[in-house]
Amino acid sequence: MSILQIILAIFLPPVAVVLEKGVSAAFFWNILWTLLGGLPGIIHAFWVLSK
Repeated sequence: MSILQIILAIFLPPVAVVLEKGVSAAFFWNILWTLLGGLPGIIHAFWVLSK
């Protein structure tokens, strides 16, 4: 993970996921998690980036 990916995962989780995986199921899941609460979206973004 680069510094840019970490910063994006904290402030714009869906953008970090779409840059890593493209427009996929992970991106839509991340949007859902981010809308349900900021912290779940951030956790999911870090999980996707670390895989």
